[in-house]
Amino acid sequence: MRVLRWLVLLAVIGAAGLWWMARPKPLAAAEVAGLTGDAARGETVFWAAGCASCHMAPGARGEAQLVLAGGQRFASDFGTFVAPNISQDPTHGIGGWSLLDLANALKRGVSPEGQHYYPSLPYASYAKMRLQDVTDLHAFLQTLPADATPSAPHELAFPFSRREAVGLWKILYLRGGWALAGNVTPTVDRGRYIAEALAHCGECHTPRTALGGMDTGRWLAGAPDPAGQGRIPNITPAALGWTAGDIVQYLTTGFTPEYDSVGGHMAHVVANMARLPESDRQAVAEYLLAVPNPD
Repeated sequence: MRVLRWLVLLAVIGAAGLWWMARPKPLAAAEVAGLTGDAARGETVFWAAGCASCHMAPGARGEAQLVLAGGQRFASDFGTFVAPNISQDPTHGIGGWSLLDLANALKRGVSPEGQHYYPSLPYASYAKMRLQDVTDLHAFLQTLPADATPSAPHELAFPFSRREAVGLWKILYLRGGWALAGNVTPTVDRGRYIAEALAHCGECHTPRTALGGMDTGRWLAGAPDPAGQGRIPNITPAALGWTAGDIVQYLTTGFTPEYDSVGGHMAHVVANMARLPESDRQAVAEYLLAVPNPD
């Protein structure tokens, strides 16, 4: 009986320790104090980060893509995630968010109420964003329209409907460091920042573990489409087989060297990339050619 009591005590201590380790860890207010945003620079961050691609209403076109009412559905092995309203509506959107709120969401996956966000918000990538870029993005988002469409709940079964376990996921997968590590040229460094942090290319093109984290040992080596419609391609140099010029052309026009045209959600990515300076598309191309081929 004494052994059983000790085992129960150890189990309680272990559970308490895991709860403590998995608690939300927001940024300190001092980390964003004194930062001033520039909406013009923030627009570049907005398109590079693909905000409208996920948060515009289903089927939105043209200027309607800037009405970030949410509602798009994203299937996964854990259930269906529904993009929330991130318009400037203060009740149903994020119109009441401070810079610190946005920084916590993007870099820590923590809501203003102190809850874990699911990693369907790709904060495992956005965590690498510079705080100045978050600040500029915040300034640009404030120029966009409000929409009063309520956010729909995610469609997740137990235990995935419980957010507490997300903290354990973060311990495993919310880490710093670049997938393409080491010193690189300034151009490749810019491409690395766009591809790994802002455009979060790895979130789709990298295989995932059984727990849904990116398998960084097979970076950009292709993955099953979560919607069950084929595979997302391997875009490492040997598999892609494109020149830097081919990549820039694709990210500008959506046409491959074989004259195929982009389709699916990648069409949004190309539309976003086409809004960036050509030097940024060139940087992404050089980055992709510097990524090591998987074993």
